Amino acid sequence: MTRVLNDTFAQVYIGLGSNLDDPVAQLDAAIGWLQSEAHVSLLVVSGYYATAPIGGPPDQPDFVNAVAEISTRLTPESLLAALQQIEARQQRERKERWGPRTLDLDILLYGEERISLPNLTIPHPRMKERAFVLVPLADLVPDDLELDGQPLAYWLKQVADQAITAL
Repeated sequence: MTRVLNDTFAQVYIGLGSNLDDPVAQLDAAIGWLQSEAHVSLLVVSGYYATAPIGGPPDQPDFVNAVAEISTRLTPESLLAALQQIEARQQRERKERWGPRTLDLDILLYGEERISLPNLTIPHPRMKERAFVLVPLADLVPDDLELDGQPLAYWLKQVADQAITAL
């Protein structure tokens, strides 16, 4: 059952990633699905970035990543379910952690919410460690955004050694 917030909308940032079956087309299709989701308004999408995989098997292809900003009335749990349905439509298989995938959609930030559930942690627990999240996020957020009490610029410096290429 889809649950929605009363009359309030949450500003949410979604991380998108793919390294299989034409990753750019996979992200384009995911964005199309986001636009068609009930109770979701797609506001803007960052540029696309190529990055080497982090963790997982070393022989997998590079990833294409982006961040989308949405406005939604869906609860965090209902939004997660909707994102997992989009992944399933694009043949996402969960074979191994950090392995290759057609599509990965992660809730990075959901307003000011802090959530810790077995299947959902917001803010995303590893986002501060990953250039493929922080760089596209920086395309979209105000300069004064803070994560764990530090400005985004601080976290970007922490991942400056991670190679990332704008497409």
